[in-house]
Amino acid sequence: RHLLSRPPGGARGLGRMADEQSQYDLLAKISPYFDKHLLFPLLEHIQKQEIYKEEDILKAQVTLLTKTNLIDFEVDKYKLLHKTEDVPAEMKEKRSKVVASIKELKSQCKPLIALLDDPALGRPGRGDNKQYKDTLQMLVDKNGIPPETIELLYKYAKLLFECGNYGSLEAGAPMGSAELLQVYRLLCKDPMSDNALSALWGKLAGEILLEKWEEAVDDLKKLREIIDTRPFVNPLHQLEQRTWLIHWSLFVYFKPELAQYPNGRSEVIDLFFSERYLQTIQTNCPHILRYLTTAVITNPRRRNVLKDLVRIIQQEHSTYRDPITEFVECLLVNFDFDSAQEKLKQCENLLGGDYFLNTLREEFISNARLFIFETYCRIHQCIDITMLADKLSMGQAEAELWIVNLVRNARLDAKIDSEKHHVIMGSTKPSVYQQVINKTKSLCFRSYVLAGNFQKHRAKSNYDPSMEVPGEQ
Repeated sequence: RHLLSRPPGGARGLGRMADEQSQYDLLAKISPYFDKHLLFPLLEHIQKQEIYKEEDILKAQVTLLTKTNLIDFEVDKYKLLHKTEDVPAEMKEKRSKVVASIKELKSQCKPLIALLDDPALGRPGRGDNKQYKDTLQMLVDKNGIPPETIELLYKYAKLLFECGNYGSLEAGAPMGSAELLQVYRLLCKDPMSDNALSALWGKLAGEILLEKWEEAVDDLKKLREIIDTRPFVNPLHQLEQRTWLIHWSLFVYFKPELAQYPNGRSEVIDLFFSERYLQTIQTNCPHILRYLTTAVITNPRRRNVLKDLVRIIQQEHSTYRDPITEFVECLLVNFDFDSAQEKLKQCENLLGGDYFLNTLREEFISNARLFIFETYCRIHQCIDITMLADKLSMGQAEAELWIVNLVRNARLDAKIDSEKHHVIMGSTKPSVYQQVINKTKSLCFRSYVLAGNFQKHRAKSNYDPSMEVPGEQ
């Protein structure tokens, strides 16, 4: 597939370790599951971090660019790498061929593009705009535009994407790849066809690169639905599609600001913990546990999944671990608070170098510290405030106030002895009745869903078309 090819070797071996951050760099592991165009922001990020040698990164970029039609970008990087103003003849020739191909495909799609440029038709907008689709289909039929022209539109949109024209940013601007791919999907007779699915991947890639996050979220969910419901001849192909979806979701759920998409981290937790995608993570990409763990730690409302998270981290301990997953193990498995503090320092370096997590560094560290002391308070009956103040680098009075707020927020049964400078924890055990209620809270709903699924399965297995009575609905 043109949008889903493996990256070149240059993106895999970017040079030797320059500092501690490169030790935790996941580019070599995640790059096989990204489109080539999506790798450029990641390479630019590590270039700014100065994790690797400048020459190594430029070589990786040039090697990657040779696989695309981003000719001008390739020329610029070539000049920087070789410190020259001379451009190889093959690059000039390649540019001429690409420009000619664009003109040829555009002329072949001219009748359809003329319809799309009509201001009266408008733009497709978000989602499957039924009114736009019906109007466009009527105009296509009225003007006698054949299916071959619609397939040529797909090729034209694909070529625009490969040249870096991902879509329009302003209202009224000419349609780019993302908009044309959406039009193709609206006119496509089979939305489950290979080209229709590839068009949706391309549209999502364009929206990610243009940072159109609302549209990207919609398309990510649409892709998930198609992947989960489309019949695949080879189950490995479906597994591969889910692996790509997991990796592309990192852009959608971690790159927008929290105010832009406040439910992003909850949704990524739900996605990664769903049975099929959790199996995909454990089978193909255990390194995704870094992002799942970060999403849980920075989202205090989702502490209910901690037990499952710890179980998965322990299961995958031999296949993947980093300071973030080891922090959870130190804290919740070994209850080793000193080691947890050390891992937290390593997490700070790791987060700063990770393209998807660098904006969450302060939030992660803050929540992780709270997490350490909440856990500490739950397993100790008497805590010395002076000791905590030293670890927090605070004055004793300031630490005492901080602990008071921590106790309130965590709803712990505790009191502070100001004379002895101790926090005394109460011991509260849930009643057996409350434990039964918690265990059976969702039992009724789960039983109802199970019964419904059983009825559907039985009806499907017992269905015999020959038994139908004519005239009955």
